[in-house]
Amino acid sequence: MTERPLTPEAGEAIAAIATPVGVGALAIVRMSGRGVLEIADRVFRKKGGTAFSFKEAEGFSAHFGTLSDSRGMVDEVIALVFRAPSSFTMEDMVEFTCHGGPVVVRHLLQALLDSGCRLAEPGEFTRRAFLSGRIDLLQAEAIGEMIHARTESAFRTAVTQMQGNLSRHLQEMRAGLLQSCALLELELDFSEDDVEFQSRDALRLEVGRLQGEILRLVESYREGHLLTEGVATVIAGRPNAGKSTLLNALLGHERAIVSHMPGTTRDYIEECFIHEKTMFRLTDTAGLRESDEAVEHEGIKRSYRKISEADLMLYMIDSSSGDFLKEAAAARELRQRHPESGMIVVANKTDLASDAGGRIAQLQSETACPVIAMAASKGDGLNELKSTMAGMVEGLDKLHEASVLVTSLRHYEALRNAADSLDNALQLISAREPAELIAFELRSALDYVGEITGKVVSEELLNTIFDQFCIGK
Repeated sequence: MTERPLTPEAGEAIAAIATPVGVGALAIVRMSGRGVLEIADRVFRKKGGTAFSFKEAEGFSAHFGTLSDSRGMVDEVIALVFRAPSSFTMEDMVEFTCHGGPVVVRHLLQALLDSGCRLAEPGEFTRRAFLSGRIDLLQAEAIGEMIHARTESAFRTAVTQMQGNLSRHLQEMRAGLLQSCALLELELDFSEDDVEFQSRDALRLEVGRLQGEILRLVESYREGHLLTEGVATVIAGRPNAGKSTLLNALLGHERAIVSHMPGTTRDYIEECFIHEKTMFRLTDTAGLRESDEAVEHEGIKRSYRKISEADLMLYMIDSSSGDFLKEAAAARELRQRHPESGMIVVANKTDLASDAGGRIAQLQSETACPVIAMAASKGDGLNELKSTMAGMVEGLDKLHEASVLVTSLRHYEALRNAADSLDNALQLISAREPAELIAFELRSALDYVGEITGKVVSEELLNTIFDQFCIGK
């Protein structure tokens, strides 16, 4: 682990397309690094015939002209100049806005590569912003989350992270840990004098306070994960209960094959839909029953695995069947096995059931869960189901208003490790163990917190994070 490692390539001129590839009105090709102003001078000519050089241009200035390669003009472009250190990467940057045809963009990028740039790696612009100290690692990840956000709440949470709210909170905790570590290190320097620069009672209170703050962040991960990744929602039940029909109805299009033959779904199908700012990750699973057929048996095993990972279960029961109470008992048993997951019982095919109202009342009594009456093939009851699903995660769309919220599994694991180290430190303090043992645990906690913001980071971790970015970001 090192402090902000600079790679050998840092500063080398890089270029990439910064907008989605395809036909559009406009596109942007950007470059950053050492010598990009000279490279821009080689390919760009300002309109009007006036003498112009990017090396003399002011930062945050725009210039209209033509960009050419070895065969002639490529396109009329607008060049935006960003001078170091007042740019995203804190290096000299130039962005060319051109017409959005893929051939035009490809020629423009190739002209920059031929003039001295190399093609940027995934996330390399953001990586340089981190390495230069413009943003920390948590903020860099937030940029990726903002780009990939699929709901308003996930977007707002990413914006909050990018603004540095969580970073500042972690920095305050890290400062507290540094202070306690420094005092313990002083004790080690004066070990022969047997002095305490911070009383053990005061140290216990401070470490306990910091551990409490970290644990609160750890506990926020479940809600933060639901907000950004979506509510893992499993549609479960016996074969031919209407699970695939329900999936199609919720999505609003035909995604799963629907058949009257039981056991049609052999493997799970995953899709997402958004309702009232909340994203639900739907999983249509294989029907739950005993089976000796190898493929179906594997599908059922995967169904149970998905159920164990679910935040919300939609358990479908054929309310027209004579075995509907037996299915109610199966739903209740499944709910008891997975108490951490919410459950909604979907009483399907009520249009075919005799005494549907009485059967719904029996299902509510037997399962002790919300029961929604539906005829999924007709769409009856769909709006009520969506409203009930939204009610099960009520307030999720407002979580982004909180000042700090953990949304990343990487951050969650680092904080949990930090909390464990502080717990070890508290035990050592209570047992009046030597200062060096306590200091070791506090330094471990310090490193774990530092991993989140990038104060302590490895090259492997940086590669893992930035490889997930697009090339132009």
